[in-house]
Amino acid sequence: MRIAHIAPLYEAVPPRLYGGTERIVAWLADAQADLGHDVTVFASGDSRTRARLVPCRERALRLDPQPLKSDIAAHLAMLHEVRRRADEFDLLHFHVDLLHFPLFEDMAGRTVTTLHGRLDLAGLPEAYRCWPRFPLVSISDQQRAPLRFANWAATVYHGLPEDLLRPVSSPRADYLAFLGRISPEKRPDRAIDIARRAGMPLRIAAKVDAADTMYFRQTIEPMLEGGGVEFIGEIGDARKPGFLGHAAALLFPIDWPEPFGLVMIEAMACGTPVIAWRNGSVPEVVEHGVTGFIVESEAEAVAAIGRLHELDRATIRREFERRFSATVMARAYLDLYRRLPGLPGDDEGARLARLA
Repeated sequence: MRIAHIAPLYEAVPPRLYGGTERIVAWLADAQADLGHDVTVFASGDSRTRARLVPCRERALRLDPQPLKSDIAAHLAMLHEVRRRADEFDLLHFHVDLLHFPLFEDMAGRTVTTLHGRLDLAGLPEAYRCWPRFPLVSISDQQRAPLRFANWAATVYHGLPEDLLRPVSSPRADYLAFLGRISPEKRPDRAIDIARRAGMPLRIAAKVDAADTMYFRQTIEPMLEGGGVEFIGEIGDARKPGFLGHAAALLFPIDWPEPFGLVMIEAMACGTPVIAWRNGSVPEVVEHGVTGFIVESEAEAVAAIGRLHELDRATIRREFERRFSATVMARAYLDLYRRLPGLPGDDEGARLARLA
C-alpha cells in the first residue's frame, strides 16, 4: 500500500527532545514500512525515518535558530506539495489537525486524519461541521467527547517500538518520576506535594515552553527550594530507560482532559507503574491494580505509593507489548485504511489486492 504521512513541522520526526505527535508519526511510519508497505513522510528535513522522507523545510520550527518564521506559511507550502503529489499515494494520513481540510475536500474519502490534541476548544465544533466527510481517528474514546457528532472512523491508541525503552535490571525504585512538560494542566506542583507527603524523592525531567516560563518561575521554582526534588530539564529517548526504569512509579497527576498521555506507556515499556489522576484518557490506558493506580486525590496517590509492591514489573511490560507497541498501532491503522470507501481500485478485488 502506498501511504503518505503528513507530519507537523514544529518538531523533527522523531523529535530530538520533547514532542508527542511527531514521535508517533515516526514510529507509525517505520512500523508500517517494516510491515512491507511503501511509506512516505512529509516532514522537516532534519527528520529520520526508515520510510521515504520528503523534506518540507530545512529544520523543525522549534529548533530553527531564525528569530522570525511563519509556521502557517511552512505548513501551507507543505500541504501544497502533498496536494501536487497526491496521486502517487493510495492513502493520505494527516497529523496536522484540520489545516488540510479546505485543500483536500474532493478526496476526503482516501484520507485519514488523526487528531492528536484536545478538542474542547471554542470554535472547533463549528469548523468540524464545515467538513464532515473527512474520516477522523481519535487517540482515546474520551477525546471524542466535545465532538460526538464528528465522522469518527476509529480509536487507535498510540504505540512505541518494543526495543526503544526496556526495563532496567535491578531497578532501584528509590524515587518518583515526573516526565513531560511543565504547565499548569500537567500539575508538577501536585507531583511535588505528593512526593513530599509520601516521604520520597522526586525527579522532574520536563520541558519548559516559553508560554509556561512564568508559571515555572512563579510556582514551580519556589517549590524546588524545599528539598527532595531534583529538576533535570528536558531529556531525549536515550535517557528515558534509566530515568523511568529506576523510578518506583511515574506520577501523572494531570488536571485536564489528556487525549492520550504518551509518557504513561513510556513508563510501562520500562516496567514502571503509573499513578495517574482519573482524567481524560487515563482509565483507558492504565489498568488499575495491574499497570498502576488511578487516583482522585493526593491522599489516594500517597496511599497508592504504599501499594506499589503489589504490582509486578514484568506484567506491566507484557501489558505494554500487548496493547501499546508500534506494531499493534500500525496494524490497527492498516485495518482502518482497508475499510475506507474512497481508495483507488478498478473493482473491490483489485482494491483489496492493492492493500494486501
